[in-house]
Amino acid sequence: MKILIVDDEAIVRRSLRRAAEHRGHEAIEAEGGQQGLQLWCQESPDLVFLDVLMPDLSGPEVLSRLGEKKGPAKVILISAYAGDYDSGAAQQMGADLFLPKPFADIFKVIDLAEKMVNRV
Repeated sequence: MKILIVDDEAIVRRSLRRAAEHRGHEAIEAEGGQQGLQLWCQESPDLVFLDVLMPDLSGPEVLSRLGEKKGPAKVILISAYAGDYDSGAAQQMGADLFLPKPFADIFKVIDLAEKMVNRV
């Protein structure tokens, strides 16, 4: 599975990338929404971890700009600020799920991602 991780926090990107690679997946990192948008179009990932709040483009802005070009990728919105976000709000924005940070168990997050992508 090809995973794109879009988050402005290096520790979050690195943690998700290492856990994904440990499970045999290809992981690509983007430091912000603009770079994430470009990589999404170039790489056609199977799954995207997309931070909600980033300095350049927010996760919802990335989803809005992609529109129908989002493709079949599953999207997990992530944020340390849960506030107004939950899975219902995430789905309204075009994502599949919302997960609050920090993650209690990074490998459970990867398990969840694998199940999402492998559902037929």
